[in-house]
Amino acid sequence: MSDSERTPLPLVFDEPRGRKKPPRHLADLAPDERTAYAKELGLPGFRAKQLATHYFARLVDDPAEMTDLPAGQREDLVAGLLPTLMTPLRTMEADRGTTRKTLWRLFDGALVESVLMRYPDRATMCVSSQAGCGMACPFCATGQGGLQRNMSTAEIVEQVVAGARALARDEVPGGPGRVSNVVFMGMGEPLANYKAVIGAVRRLTEPTPDGLGMSARGVTVSTVGLVPRMLQLAEEGIPVTLALSLHAPDDELRNELVPINTRYSVAETVDAAWNYARTTKRRVSIEYAMMRGINDQAWRADLLGDVLQERGDWGWVHVNLIPLNPTPGSKWTASDPADEREFVRRLEAKGIPTTVRDTRGREIDGACGQLAATEA
Repeated sequence: MSDSERTPLPLVFDEPRGRKKPPRHLADLAPDERTAYAKELGLPGFRAKQLATHYFARLVDDPAEMTDLPAGQREDLVAGLLPTLMTPLRTMEADRGTTRKTLWRLFDGALVESVLMRYPDRATMCVSSQAGCGMACPFCATGQGGLQRNMSTAEIVEQVVAGARALARDEVPGGPGRVSNVVFMGMGEPLANYKAVIGAVRRLTEPTPDGLGMSARGVTVSTVGLVPRMLQLAEEGIPVTLALSLHAPDDELRNELVPINTRYSVAETVDAAWNYARTTKRRVSIEYAMMRGINDQAWRADLLGDVLQERGDWGWVHVNLIPLNPTPGSKWTASDPADEREFVRRLEAKGIPTTVRDTRGREIDGACGQLAATEA
């Protein structure tokens, strides 16, 4: 089934109406759709395959290097199937150049961010799926600005391709490399832009030259808990990792921290995560931002362990504690390291695998949305 035939469920939060859509791009389309679209543009259908090879396999962005295309048609081909979708406004570096955060301006002026993080054994792209976010989590810089619009499949993919080019061209310390992991943890709620995000996952994982040829196991899709979408994702047949941004084990606090919880409770949300693990045989990651005096009490660690254990003890889940990267002027601050350690100890005592996320990019407005908010 092609992407255009997949009918999405109604969105929990719709984007503002009346906005122009981004230009149609080769990465928006399934392989068979590209051939048809090329013919619509009056171009030979096989040219779509050639352009896909340049875009996904060779990571070429200069039409002059596409020498297998007729010189007289080259500009039309590129303009028709590989239009410019986003322009880099600023790139900031940290960790001796191995962390690169880029602020992009989209065709309509909307601002989004992506981050390339290179480690000794992998290179991860953190991508945005929406310009802004409608989930309104009060401790999140992106959520404070509201939702501007959904991003297209190709706009999401282009962030990864840009990172892949930088690695392939040896622009990042460590020698030429490739993107091994993609996390949908940038701006926006990925499952509120479900159709475009699933399209992007398919482009990332389709074999080259139809896509980037990544392993689905290297792709992580996060959500604050859009339960119907979580259930739908479990049936897609794509074994991505699901990351649930829980942040509190009790409804009273989570209603405040993650407002969607007033619609889907902790129990419903964790049940949907457990269903995903059971259906896909993929361990779910529970994301938990540690906030001083808010959600880092020892008793909440015990409660979190109990909530997760209730669904099964077969290793279906892993807790990822995140030292909060506060935004300027925010009352939300990172937990005391001693409280963080006790939180880990109590979860592990209940048999819950737990790690503390390696934080990067604090000196470059590392919290998601900070750079865009500053520019705006």
